[in-house]
Amino acid sequence: MTMTCLETVQAYALRSIGYGENLLPRTDFTLCQHFTLIGSGMIWNVYFGVLALGFGFFLANALALAKAAENPWLRKPADWFILVFRGSPLFIQFFIAYEMLVLLPRAGIDVLGITIETAWLTRAWAGALLVLFLNTAAYSAEIFYGALRSIPKGDLEAAEAYGITGWQKFRRIQWPTMLRLGWPAYTNEAIFLFHATTLVFFASFPALRQMGDALYYANYFADKTFNPFIPYPIVGFYFILLTLVVIWAFGWVNRRLNRHLPQNQRLRNRLRVNLIR
Repeated sequence: MTMTCLETVQAYALRSIGYGENLLPRTDFTLCQHFTLIGSGMIWNVYFGVLALGFGFFLANALALAKAAENPWLRKPADWFILVFRGSPLFIQFFIAYEMLVLLPRAGIDVLGITIETAWLTRAWAGALLVLFLNTAAYSAEIFYGALRSIPKGDLEAAEAYGITGWQKFRRIQWPTMLRLGWPAYTNEAIFLFHATTLVFFASFPALRQMGDALYYANYFADKTFNPFIPYPIVGFYFILLTLVVIWAFGWVNRRLNRHLPQNQRLRNRLRVNLIR
């Protein structure tokens, strides 16, 4: 019995996170099934992107400050961290991370008499997220470091002339200015990160019980129908929509960061195609 499109949505819309039909459709593949299942898989792509960006933002700020520090014990580790994750391909990072995580004891690690489970680290929702988090933190740190170095010296000298020094100067002058200068480039990094979540499908991290991302379901339909020209453009369509949402959200933040400036001096977010990252 063929499902209606509404029944298909009800059955498969949340399948990627374990709710709905257990079995994937086997025959008579409809366009509604393509859109629904691939859209369901997008939940994981959004999950990876949002959490990696959210946690990576704070690590990137810390790395940028460490790289700008005069103390070599802070500067050198930050330099090497950024070099390693910016200098190696993301796919290789996925592969190495998985191979390292599977070497951890299956029974867990004993710390002060408490056994800490490690098996969950080899699953995509944790292991792949960790790699994306570290990768985007490295790229974002370089963006924020450049913005930190671009802060006009006159702004800092004016702050010191008013008696604003130390932590107060950083919180009120340096950090907001760094964000304002680096935000347009950071927006492009956010877009690239969401696109990079498709690499999770090609990584070694397994999708348990066929609960995969958008590319997982697109590949399933392509294999079954021998027609890649329907599922893969649908993936592209969903990512274009996601990119528009990211541009809107980051554009709103950008306007908030520049709200104190005259209209003709405000930095605007512009979508730039990254041919080479």
